[in-house]
Amino acid sequence: MAVYTEVSDADLAAFLEHYDLGRVRALKGIAEGVENSNFILSTETGVYILTLYEKRVEEGCLPFFLSLLDHLAARGLNCPQPVRMRSEGALGRLAGRPAAIVTFLEGVCRNRPGIEDCARLGAALARLHLGAADFEGSRANALSLEAWPKLFAPIAFRADEVKAGLAATISAELKFLQANWPRDLPRGIIHADLFPDNVLFLGDEISGLIDFYFACVDDLAYDLAICLNAWCFDPDGAFNVDKGAAMFGAYASLRPLSAAEAKAIPILARGAALRFGLTRLVDWFNVPPGALVNPKNPLEYFAKLQLLQTIGDVRELGVLP
Repeated sequence: MAVYTEVSDADLAAFLEHYDLGRVRALKGIAEGVENSNFILSTETGVYILTLYEKRVEEGCLPFFLSLLDHLAARGLNCPQPVRMRSEGALGRLAGRPAAIVTFLEGVCRNRPGIEDCARLGAALARLHLGAADFEGSRANALSLEAWPKLFAPIAFRADEVKAGLAATISAELKFLQANWPRDLPRGIIHADLFPDNVLFLGDEISGLIDFYFACVDDLAYDLAICLNAWCFDPDGAFNVDKGAAMFGAYASLRPLSAAEAKAIPILARGAALRFGLTRLVDWFNVPPGALVNPKNPLEYFAKLQLLQTIGDVRELGVLP
């Protein structure tokens, strides 16, 4: 979440004429994240999230995302639901951008998740995968293995500005992953961005999963690998095998991993680390002047990649083969 595009009072009023939400009480920008412009919208009828879609989100994919939210909510997953206009549509335009309003979920993020939090996340991810199994929509992963060299090419000459030798590290890892990426794993709808700031807690329980705008069809185990990187490293950069075991154990209690999936986790985790390192690197060099956004440090994910490159046995990540 972030704010790249400001919204005028007049534009907002015209946009809300299509809804039955009452008068605006407040609109506040959200600085976290890097992808879209997001606001907390308070009206006479309640509190909502207003999103203007920017950057990597293709307008043609928005019906997929919004339909997926409806589908998952119908399957019992607590996620934002699109607010419909009087015309029954959920997607409009505001300030020259595609825009939608979704329900606001109560809860706070755990920036430093513990072992039990990782277990709850693993179970929630399994429920997401199972709940989406009969979703009829489909979307290719626009940031899959094939996309990473294209992401890197325009900024390769600047990578060493961030850290000496980073360009060579990335180039070598791209070659390794192209040669060793697992094939024929179980596939389905994945969230693809389930970081701690996209999971809400009330007390000790997860109250909602948010920000589904990278959701796509890919290897289900790749979603686990993304979460492993995002949830199971301690603040000092060390991998916490107890967190990994808690997350994988809770996931597998609802959706058991195949032997091939378990074996693939170290490679998938390396790929996930490279993917987020690359997108952070791109954003590091391309934040528009004046944007209300906090770009994330790409070196965090390249440090995780360096550690993952030393993993020789999947048990070191808490995964039982």
